[in-house]
Amino acid sequence: MTIQWFPGHMAKARREVTEKLKLIDVVMELLDARLPLSSRNPMMNELVEHKPRLVILNKADLADPRVTDEWIKYFAAQDITVVPLNAIKGEGLPKAAAEAKKLFEPKLEQMRKKGIRPRATRAMILGIPNVGKSSLINRMAKKTIAKTGDRPGVTQKQQWIKVGKDFELLDTPGILWPKFEDQKVGLRLASTAAIKEEILNTEPVALYIVEFMNERYPGVMESRFGIEKLSSDPREALEEIGRKRGYLRQGNSVDIEAAQKLMIREFRGGAFGRVSLERPSDYATVASETEAAAETTAEEATSTTVE
Repeated sequence: MTIQWFPGHMAKARREVTEKLKLIDVVMELLDARLPLSSRNPMMNELVEHKPRLVILNKADLADPRVTDEWIKYFAAQDITVVPLNAIKGEGLPKAAAEAKKLFEPKLEQMRKKGIRPRATRAMILGIPNVGKSSLINRMAKKTIAKTGDRPGVTQKQQWIKVGKDFELLDTPGILWPKFEDQKVGLRLASTAAIKEEILNTEPVALYIVEFMNERYPGVMESRFGIEKLSSDPREALEEIGRKRGYLRQGNSVDIEAAQKLMIREFRGGAFGRVSLERPSDYATVASETEAAAETTAEEATSTTVE
């Protein structure tokens, strides 16, 4: 499945982010705890330049806690400050606020030395669509200011929001990138509702979820749907689930499209429990395979030259 999507408002948002950076003290980068690297815009380093950055793993309540611990160690090894968070309930919020202030402290100290009166921390919240930016802002502000919704593209423009005397937050629209080179990234994002339904073909997304759950969390789907043993073939498994749920057409055939939508809806709603779609070792494997392929190519090239 090839997903290419870069609406005009996202291109505009990228320009506006770049313009506002000079006013910002700290960048709060929101990632989905279930897929931290897939939900991390590869343009982010270029966008935020050298601004102090706090990485927040949102929706940690939906992610596998053991895998989240692996990700915390992964980022810590790169000297990146990271805080797991449940923005809807506010779990982890005090620590996130404290870490953001800590990142601003060196600049505050410089201001004091120059005789400049200390001010509130100006933070920009960045992340892809539907990662929970508006929920985080509403929780910090303790009132509904930013629009929220279980679909991407809810926030359409930037807005400054005061949070007590300590924070001024800049909410920004989610920014996806033009094309996903690794199609698994697109499938992971589609599974978590980071991509608009209108541009999706539900079949590959549903098949990906079934295959992933069978491989990483065996037995969970059987327990959820009351099936003793699902087929290892994703298409056959979907058909079994659809039949079990009574999604039947005339002639007793399974309504596969309905079964696909059910699978996506169940996964997004957390019906399978706390699930993480990727772990650091997945990327280590990819890196090793890439390096091995590069070495093989180099050896072949050398061999050809010698001959």
